[in-house]
Amino acid sequence: MNKSGFFFPSNFLWGAATSACQIEGAWDENGRSPSIWDNFAKTPGKTKNGATGDVTCDHYHRWPQDVALMRKLGLGAYRFSISWPRI
Repeated sequence: MNKSGFFFPSNFLWGAATSACQIEGAWDENGRSPSIWDNFAKTPGKTKNGATGDVTCDHYHRWPQDVALMRKLGLGAYRFSISWPRI
């Protein structure tokens, strides 16, 4: 039961979800071309402190460790996205 008194059903599936622009990184590897977001983020003054999605959490290279962490947390589902230019 949580603080509001709500009970999760016994078959409730806990998981995580990510967005490519927030986690993927590796913006110029394995044939990936720039996305609209890449171009926008690299335009001076468009993002706070000039942040881009070039590296982010580097899930592209660190996915085995990330999946191991999700397993350790006991998550039963993972929804991730891949940037369209990578496809």
